[in-house]
Amino acid sequence: MSALGWGNHWYAEGLRERIACLALVAAGLTVSCGPSRAPEMAVHPVGKPVAIPAPLGLPPVPIPADNPPTAETIALGRRLFYDPRLSSDETLSCASCHNPQLDFTDGRRVGQGVRSQQGTRNTPTILDAAYNLTQFWDGRAPNLEDQSGAPIANPIEMAQTHDACVIKLNRDAAYRRDFAAAFGPGPVTMKKAEMAVASFERTLVSGNSAFDRYQFSGDKTAMSPAAIRGLAIFTDKQRGNCSTCHTIEKTYALFTDGKFHNLGEGMNSEGELTDMGRYTQTHVEADRGAFRTPTLRNVAKTAPYMHDGSKKTLKEVVDFYVGGGNSNPQLDKEIKELKLSGQEREDLVAFLEALTCEPPKNAAPPKSE
Repeated sequence: MSALGWGNHWYAEGLRERIACLALVAAGLTVSCGPSRAPEMAVHPVGKPVAIPAPLGLPPVPIPADNPPTAETIALGRRLFYDPRLSSDETLSCASCHNPQLDFTDGRRVGQGVRSQQGTRNTPTILDAAYNLTQFWDGRAPNLEDQSGAPIANPIEMAQTHDACVIKLNRDAAYRRDFAAAFGPGPVTMKKAEMAVASFERTLVSGNSAFDRYQFSGDKTAMSPAAIRGLAIFTDKQRGNCSTCHTIEKTYALFTDGKFHNLGEGMNSEGELTDMGRYTQTHVEADRGAFRTPTLRNVAKTAPYMHDGSKKTLKEVVDFYVGGGNSNPQLDKEIKELKLSGQEREDLVAFLEALTCEPPKNAAPPKSE
C-alpha cells in the first residue's frame, strides 16, 4: 500500500498522454501488431458509439478515438472473451483466468495456462482495467487492445498463434457475420478481435462500494466505525501512507497511481529479486523489481495478493507493509516500517473490505445461439 505517488493530477496527465498516443493510432502512424504479425489495414467500428456509464466512485471511462465502443463490438468482444477456441487446445478462454465469479481473477497464486502450465505471476483482475495507463504487472502493453491479444499467443497461456486463431474464427459463419456487423465487410482479423475484446473489457467497471457511498455521496453510515478508522490510517502519511500510491481524489478513487514500485516483494533466500518486473521492459536500473500499482477495488475478493501471489490474506499484506518490505537497492523510498497496533491493522483491513464494489452489468457469458 505504501509507495510513491504522482500527486493529484496523475490521472488527467496520463489520460492526455494516452489520448495523444491514440491520436497517432487513429492517424495510422502506429499499429498494434506484435512481433510476428504484419501490419493490418486501419479498421474502425461501423456501429453507433454507445456510452459506458461510470458507477459512483469512478471517473468517466477513457475511450480511444479509433475504437469507440458500439453495441456490436461489445457483444462480439463478450463472445470472444468466453470462447475457449482462442486457445490452442480449446480448453481455455479469457474467462478461465479472469473468472467473473472470482471478480475476474482465477484465485490461484500464479496463472495457469494450457496443459496446466504454470506462469510466474498472479492474475490481476480486469475490473476497472479501462483506467490503467498500461496493462500487465510490468506495463508491457500500452492499452487494452494490445493486452487482449497477448495471452492468446503466449506459449504458457493460450499457446495459439494469432494466424491460427484467425483461421478458426474465419471458419465460423456466425463469427463472420458478427465481425461484419461490428466492423463492416471483410475478413476476420486479429486486430478486429483485439478491438472487440477491449471494448467489452471497458464495460467491466465496478464501483458504488461502501467507501464510495461514504466518501462521494455523503452517507456516513455506509462504512463501519472500524472501516472509518481504517480510512484515516490509510490516508495518514505518518501511519499507513497507503493513499500516496493507492490514490483517492476529490470526486473519484482509482486506488492506483498507475506507476511502478519496488516493494522488496519476491526475493529468494539469498536476498535476490526473482522477478525483475518493469526492468524487463525498460532496462532502467531503478525499475528492477518494480511492478504496477494494482487497484484496491474489490481487493477483499481477489486473493492471493502481490505480483507473485505470495500473500494469502489481507492481514498478511498489511503485516508485510508494516514491516517495511524487504530491503534491496531499488526499494521504493516510500516503503518504510510502520508503527501500527494490532487494532489499527484490523481497522485497515476493515477499510479494505469496504472497497468491495457492485459487479458490472452484462458481464456474464452470452446465451448460446
